[in-house]
Amino acid sequence: MIDFGGMGAFGLIIMLLFWVGFIALAVWLVGLLFPVVKKQSDDGDALLAAQEVLKAHHARGELTDEQDQQMLKTIQ
Repeated sequence: MIDFGGMGAFGLIIMLLFWVGFIALAVWLVGLLFPVVKKQSDDGDALLAAQEVLKAHHARGELTDEQDQQMLKTIQ
């Protein structure tokens, strides 16, 4: 039989659960202390992509001039 240093299998499982929980708590706290900040360029890239999609729909005749202008105002 395997000897777990006098803890037994149950003690080993409890110890593993404790350390997994401790590490998960530490990662969560670090995430709270140092939140991820979106770069400004990401927003600009998304705006350009949305404008390109609108241009494509307008070019295919799926949008009228008025709809196109209104949607451009909405996304900006």
